[in-house]
Amino acid sequence: MTRDDRTGWAMAGRLLDGEPVRTVVDTADAAAWTALDVGIRERAQFRPAVLPSRARIEGRRIAWDQNEGLQLHRRGRAPLSESELALAMCHVDGRIREAVIDRVADFPGLLPLIVIRCADWAEPVRERARPLLAGALPKVGGQELVALAALVLRVAGRGHGTFGQDLLDRTLREAPRQHVEALLASGDRTTRRFALRLAVQEGLLSPASLARAAAGDDDVVIQDLCAEAALAAVREGAYDEVLSPLLGSRQPRVRSAGVTALRRAGRPAQAEPFLVDRSGLVRACARWVLRQHGIDPLPLYRELCADPSNLDLPPAAPLGLAESGTRTDAVLLVPLLSHPSGPVRAGAVAGLRLLDRADTELLLPLLDDPSPSVAREAATAFLPFADLLPEAWLAQRIAAKRPVHTRKAAFRLLRAQGGIAQLRAAVHLLADESPRLRALAGQTIQLWTVPPAGVPLGDAEVDALLDRCTHLFSDHVLRRLRRQLGITR
Repeated sequence: MTRDDRTGWAMAGRLLDGEPVRTVVDTADAAAWTALDVGIRERAQFRPAVLPSRARIEGRRIAWDQNEGLQLHRRGRAPLSESELALAMCHVDGRIREAVIDRVADFPGLLPLIVIRCADWAEPVRERARPLLAGALPKVGGQELVALAALVLRVAGRGHGTFGQDLLDRTLREAPRQHVEALLASGDRTTRRFALRLAVQEGLLSPASLARAAAGDDDVVIQDLCAEAALAAVREGAYDEVLSPLLGSRQPRVRSAGVTALRRAGRPAQAEPFLVDRSGLVRACARWVLRQHGIDPLPLYRELCADPSNLDLPPAAPLGLAESGTRTDAVLLVPLLSHPSGPVRAGAVAGLRLLDRADTELLLPLLDDPSPSVAREAATAFLPFADLLPEAWLAQRIAAKRPVHTRKAAFRLLRAQGGIAQLRAAVHLLADESPRLRALAGQTIQLWTVPPAGVPLGDAEVDALLDRCTHLFSDHVLRRLRRQLGITR
């Protein structure tokens, strides 16, 4: 049972106890309504009892019966309460769902259940619910519309769910502009995407507004949608109001769109600073813009990296040089391995790896570098041929006295070596002070390939190592593991 299922189960129980719907369901949460719909049926564990016809539902109340489950029972001629109506709207029997739908008009708070019933698997239920939603939706506004739109779009993924989405689209196109603007500020990502697509199609937002939306949103779909729309709508000579937010965005995809637009704007000089952007995508776009204007970016990179004593050297400059240069440019990167800045050293290591100049004698000592990023890049450079590295030297780097980033980098390479070296290192790190390293070591042992290459059957060292990690296996798995390794006891 998922968390939503458990939530729906609990909400259904509270409704069965007579609590009001507004205190049971978070009405602004689309997931709460769909969970309630499922939870009522799961909670009741309905039994196939004889159900009353639609004509006999009038004057009956819903109650919980231990033997019959959730049923309609006669209690005079009193109308159904909101909680009872919500239970009936989610009843397992489609005839009851259909029969009570018309009564929701007296309870506007149950309109979300009408949305769900518009996608009901039973056609008579859908056909009765849809006119009600079509009549009610244009009258909804503000935060109520925002919450309802999120539910409509959530239900749209169901087999019969497109009706609500199409209706929402038509309604918003005819509604006042502030209704769409309310959806643009929604906390639900799907709702924002829907509203933005509609706003772009209807031309409701200016290019500057679209650019700001692209720069400020953390959703990549919205970033792409708004950035492309902003650049498509911008008028010749009015680039500043669009390019400024795009180029200043913290999102790489947005910056790359802004940099690419510099070509159309005829501003290659503005692309030069982005040659050393922290994002590889942005750097590539900047190089493309310069080349389109006849400027070769490679000499610019070489000039930046020529002075290893430059304390203001951008960290991405060595990597940019490697991305656009040749193997001969490695001569400019080697001196940068001693640069005072850790990010610059890390960029130099990454650049040498890209140029296929990852010299063991030159880079292996950088596993001991005080900068975690440098040690990480050095380990990445040696991963393809980790089995050629000296195991004893790497094993010294996972000792407790070493910094945690050094232990992580060395263990990464020992894991890549596989075999007995991997098992020795993992067992050693089971007692490491770092929780993450301990957890990684345990997972490594549990996933150890058996029998590993180069490990003889019945090896006494393997037997002793397994004795130190018996807590990671059940008795049955440990016996099977020993049997596969040829260890008999």
